[in-house]
Amino acid sequence: MSERTAGHPLTVLTAILSLSLLVACDIGSQGTGGAPSDASQQGAGATLRDRARNAASSDAGLKRAVVAETLPYAEVDEELVYGHFVFPADMVDPLPGVIVIHEWWGLNDDVRAMADRVAAEGYVVLAVDLFGGVSTKSPGDARAMMVRVIENPELADENMRQAYQFLVDSGQAPRIGALGWDFGGGWSLNTAILFPDDLDAAVIYYGQVTNDQDRLEPIDVPILGLFGANDRGIPVKNVREFEEALEILGKNYQIEIYPNARHAFANPTSPNFNPAVAERAWTRTVEFLDRHLSVTVD
Repeated sequence: MSERTAGHPLTVLTAILSLSLLVACDIGSQGTGGAPSDASQQGAGATLRDRARNAASSDAGLKRAVVAETLPYAEVDEELVYGHFVFPADMVDPLPGVIVIHEWWGLNDDVRAMADRVAAEGYVVLAVDLFGGVSTKSPGDARAMMVRVIENPELADENMRQAYQFLVDSGQAPRIGALGWDFGGGWSLNTAILFPDDLDAAVIYYGQVTNDQDRLEPIDVPILGLFGANDRGIPVKNVREFEEALEILGKNYQIEIYPNARHAFANPTSPNFNPAVAERAWTRTVEFLDRHLSVTVD
């Protein structure tokens, strides 16, 4: 694990407030595009801690109350990129971080809700946006957005590099994992490839995988893969070939293939949603993240 922080560490609340005010000034003076962050709309007197108290009453169903902010975390191709940043309302010391990566629908309310759920488990979470602020319910539009990313991977790579650095610098996360579904599941694996020594965990929900040993060989990242046996988009054959490559290379991995589960089995808005399988996969996810992101891990 490389050295991630230097000097006196800021608390995440102070860091995020400072970053928000700085970016707000930049937006006002330079006219940079993008959606304004919540922090820039609030005024100097409304601190994140104040909003944490207000948010605590609206987190029904979560393991603990969380605080969520829309914040710029990257600048890619001269455009600010805004993500959903969320952390436990009772956070005092720095916590491990998780990069959450959306499906091909984009960074929508469903993904934000899942990011909140991850944060409620005790993590600082950044749900990234690889689609430039656009989300959709149209499969055709989703496919087009996904293709644009695939055809320009260097922009997505830079997005993820800055997302990682945001959690290091502003989130003060001592350990960082990646978690994604569908399109985002494939990008969770890509993040492990981008940070083969520095990422501490990667969770892949029914994402595209590879058996290319040259690409997988540098990875020193524990991997959890969760797939459906009846997934026509991610065939079991491909998953088994991925698993075999990881085994040959001696990687730290755990692959689960759920009988009678189809693609998007964990998405409550999908017709393929399987509550029992989704809950089992979530339990595995929480256990895996706790095992590999705990600050006590050697």
